[in-house]
Amino acid sequence: MHADRPARFRDVFASGEFRALYAGSVLSWVGDYAARAAVTVMVYQHTGSAAASAAAFAVSFAPWLLGGSLLVAVAERYPYRTVMVWCDVARTGGMAILAVVGASLGLPVLFGLLLLCALFGPPFDAARSATMPQVLGRDRYVAGVGLSLATAPPAQVIGYVAGAWISAVEPRLALALNAVTFVLSGALVWFGVRPRDPALRPERRRGLLRETGDGFRLVFTNPARRALVLLVFAASLFAVVPEGLGAVWADHRADELGRAWAQGMIMGAVPAGMVLGALAAGRLLRPSWRRHAVRPLALATPLVLTPTIIDPPVVVAAVLALASGLAVGALVPVANGEFVQTLPSAYRARAFGVVSAGLQVLQGCAVLAAGALAQRANLPLVVGLWSLGGVLLTGALLLAWPPPATFAEAQARAAGSDETARTDETVGAEAVRSEQPARLDQSPRLEPST
Repeated sequence: MHADRPARFRDVFASGEFRALYAGSVLSWVGDYAARAAVTVMVYQHTGSAAASAAAFAVSFAPWLLGGSLLVAVAERYPYRTVMVWCDVARTGGMAILAVVGASLGLPVLFGLLLLCALFGPPFDAARSATMPQVLGRDRYVAGVGLSLATAPPAQVIGYVAGAWISAVEPRLALALNAVTFVLSGALVWFGVRPRDPALRPERRRGLLRETGDGFRLVFTNPARRALVLLVFAASLFAVVPEGLGAVWADHRADELGRAWAQGMIMGAVPAGMVLGALAAGRLLRPSWRRHAVRPLALATPLVLTPTIIDPPVVVAAVLALASGLAVGALVPVANGEFVQTLPSAYRARAFGVVSAGLQVLQGCAVLAAGALAQRANLPLVVGLWSLGGVLLTGALLLAWPPPATFAEAQARAAGSDETARTDETVGAEAVRSEQPARLDQSPRLEPST
């Protein structure tokens, strides 16, 4: 492959390990969203309460607020393949129980089982994210992440449609389907991904709370990593608003296309744009261009939404939301590719867990804040001013952007830490073979870079 040619999808699919990870993820996504649709139906049928139905849907997001980062730290202690398989096994059991008993045991038990299943999501996702660079390497990684991001929204749509259709017959069948997808995902990972040693070896463990704190320090104390993460966080605060408030916007402009069409266009525009942006980032951006594309893509995310301040027609608003989704969809895999190069291998799962938790919380807060403001002012005005604030925030982050040498130093430190870890492993193995115990307690600790 030419050194500066973007990796093609066939280059990515040439990896059997990636094929196993990708297929398992797609199956899990479809099953998960089908189960979410089914659970809301099941709870509503059982209680007749819209609030209870919404709460059943929201449980799936709770783990990131209830110690998701701590769960991710656990994932570092074991081989990533083992973590993913056991998470699938646990979720299979939980979904199988729900499929058998349904809501007959009462809402507290049902919500408890849903939460238990959801708690295994963060360590699985973090282990998968940390495995991807090992499987694909630097050249194919951005294309692989872009392909995964582009696949997630269609999987979401397929899952919701399938769950709604199956639930019309029997909601528990959709939960059984989800259990089957977890079985298939676990089998694909177990047989398709080769085993690797744990990223955090026993002699380097310091306690879960300290290891979790190390993940936060690793992300936010290094200037290069902090700059990339804050830029992605800022973009996520603004691209999500049209999607989250699509129903309100549709009510505001229902006379143009009808409420259902208006809502569908606005809510669907952002994920559709993300698909296009993720595909474009992997296929069109040369490796040498990617670092230079991060800043303009981040600035474009809120900038293209500022014309909503003049209250454009629904079609125009949907196009603006599509453009914002396209910018953030291209930004995420490109920034991800830069970010992973600055991470020591032993911290990748925790670092990805910190970022995922931040994105979940910030996006939810952004929608809540914009919705509260829209209670007191015209929605397009709120979105336009919110986006203008995003331009100012992003501009401030770009003014403080680190020089290229900072990124080069972070990458060199990460590579040096990994080389030290490999050297320690080699010394330890040779000592065992010669029956002379290695002084592992004196090996350098893999501390977060500062």
